[in-house]
Amino acid sequence: MEFFETDFLQNEEIKLTVDHLTEGNPEKNWVPAYHFNICDLYGNVMGKCDLRVGYSDRLYYGGHIGYTVNEEYRGNRYAAKACKLLFSLAKKHGMDYVYITCAPENIASKKTCESLNGEFLGIKELPEDNDMRISQGKTHVCVFKYTFE
Repeated sequence: MEFFETDFLQNEEIKLTVDHLTEGNPEKNWVPAYHFNICDLYGNVMGKCDLRVGYSDRLYYGGHIGYTVNEEYRGNRYAAKACKLLFSLAKKHGMDYVYITCAPENIASKKTCESLNGEFLGIKELPEDNDMRISQGKTHVCVFKYTFE
């Protein structure tokens, strides 16, 4: 897969700057990914986000997009704003939809997912062999689907 230029990933408040890129690993069923810093327009890092490009069974539970906002910047909807920018990159890669998942008890992340107006597919139990279940002890995730026109 070709990684695209990402200078267009900004709005009037934030910009996403590439931290690093990871190639896919077909043997592990991993897709390529962009990893970004969420920055203000002066370049101050306020959090991180990533976009996993492509489709695999694992992404239904793990999601295509992940994000975290540093504590001092929370409450400004930066995660949702970053997701909207990442939607444009996903579309540029020809993706028709993405999943975003979160822990059911993570109220802030759930509010972010809800604010993006996707389809809530439900709270799903993680398979026994899922990495998040094995390494983090998670048993369930909320799954949201965002379809692009």
